[in-house]
Amino acid sequence: MYKLVILIEPQMDILRFEDSWPKFLEYAEKMPGLIRETTSRVDRILAGNCSVEKIHELYFESMEAALEAMASPNGQAAGKVLQAMTGGNMTLMLAHHLEDEIENIKRYREEPSDDATAAA
Repeated sequence: MYKLVILIEPQMDILRFEDSWPKFLEYAEKMPGLIRETTSRVDRILAGNCSVEKIHELYFESMEAALEAMASPNGQAAGKVLQAMTGGNMTLMLAHHLEDEIENIKRYREEPSDDATAAA
């Protein structure tokens, strides 16, 4: 799975941004091949020099599907709205996305590792 990650920096004109956000979502959610979408508001930066206020992620089955979606009329329109509402104060990335289910993660919590057994 691939995702288009949009890192949005703090905005000087928050009213313009908030007024334009629904229009951006309208276009973005009509992009072909979109299978999932998430938005996160950053509450605090714990370490590093990152100035991100919002993270928006659009998920696709493949890199090709993501590129096709961005090149589509709705993808192009979403990009124009995003550029206008942020004044360019954002970063776009494509990322290969891997995810694990909590049932699998719990399995590793329950099984002692060889290192833990050897230390006992």
